[in-house]
Order: sequence, then structure tokens, then C-alpha cells
Amino acid sequence: MQVDTKLPEYLNDDFSMYLENMNSLADPENPDLLANYLLNLFEQLKEMPLLFSGMVDQLAMAISTKVRVDSKKLAKVDLSIEPSWSEIKPFVGVHADARACITEIMADAEQDLKTAILLIHFYNSYDSTPLKDEEENESEQLEDYELNDYDENY
Repeated sequence: MQVDTKLPEYLNDDFSMYLENMNSLADPENPDLLANYLLNLFEQLKEMPLLFSGMVDQLAMAISTKVRVDSKKLAKVDLSIEPSWSEIKPFVGVHADARACITEIMADAEQDLKTAILLIHFYNSYDSTPLKDEEENESEQLEDYELNDYDENY
């Protein structure tokens, strides 16, 4: 069961784009599409580490397979207000073949990197199950009541 994590307002727009991009590439008929796309993005990023400056959703996609975010520990940090890079950095591991690239991004585009890491964190704990509205819940409860054969003459 996934934990209900509320997305902070400062991430709404970037997360929406990231989620849309990731979902559009998750094709059950072509399961390698997303993996190949992410690999291609990272290869481009490796050649030009600042390629995605200002495009945080693309940066998050490019590094998503090259970083490990300890979401369990990061969830203990108050993310309702935007944290600094130093507050989330301890919860991020970087794959050996990405260290030089991530280090350059950290030096020249720390804000973008921090936001990309937060997008990955929230994406990893994102539950896409639609929430039922209150009216649906009430009608279901009524149906449950009607389906159970209660004896009203006890």
C-alpha cells in the first residue's frame, strides 16, 4: 500500500509535466520504449550536463535511472516548504557512471537538480488510483446496507 503523500504546491506544474511524460511513454505493447527513451536522454545529458536547464521534468527523466532516492527517509523531511539542496542531498545516491554529470549539474544548476530529485521522489510514491468522490462513497454505503439482509424487527 502506498502512503498518501501530498504534493507540495511549488512542485505542481513540474510534476504534472513529468507525470504526463512518464505515463505517455509507458506503453504496455512496447515495454522498452520508456527505458530506451530515458537512456537516450541520459546519454544526451552526459554530453551536455546543462542541456535541460530550465526543463526540470526532462532533467528528472534523464537522471531517474541514475539516481537512487531514499524516499522512506526523505519522507520524514518537511517538504511542504521548499527544502534546500543540502537538506535532501543526504538521501540521494548517484550511479558511478553518472557522478561527473550530476556533479556538474549540482555545481551549475543546483535548483534544477533539487527539483528533479523531488519530482522523482514524489513520482516513486505516487498512487494513480483515482479518489472516489463523497457522493460515490455515500451511494456505495447505501448499496452495502441494502445488500445486507438486516432484520429490522429484532
